[in-house]
Amino acid sequence: QVQLVESGGGLVQAGGSLMLSCAASGRTFSSYRMGWFRQATGKEREFVAAITWSGGSTNYADSVKGRFTISRDTAKNTAYLQMNSLKPEDTAVYYCAVRQSAGLYTTPKYWNNWGQGTQVTVSS
Repeated sequence: QVQLVESGGGLVQAGGSLMLSCAASGRTFSSYRMGWFRQATGKEREFVAAITWSGGSTNYADSVKGRFTISRDTAKNTAYLQMNSLKPEDTAVYYCAVRQSAGLYTTPKYWNNWGQGTQVTVSS
């Protein structure tokens, strides 16, 4: 059973930065994909970024390209999301997810396991 625990959320002013972490446990992740999604109040969950466990491939939503960076530390079984130049519209609960099969899909239903989420609030 895969377990994912997010941390690093909080309140930040527009233009600021936060780094989210996702600690994974329970399985060997050498062939897994890690992703970040977010869900704002009253909206559907949307894709943010994803990375292969090798780190060789990444995928980003257009809305965060150039501002967010996804990375992973294989020794720590942890994925990260560095968020810079934050905007009020980035306010949401951020979730990490694991996908066991190939592909950095942007649709939530193709991801197998989810964390509980961490709140990010960006004030204007």
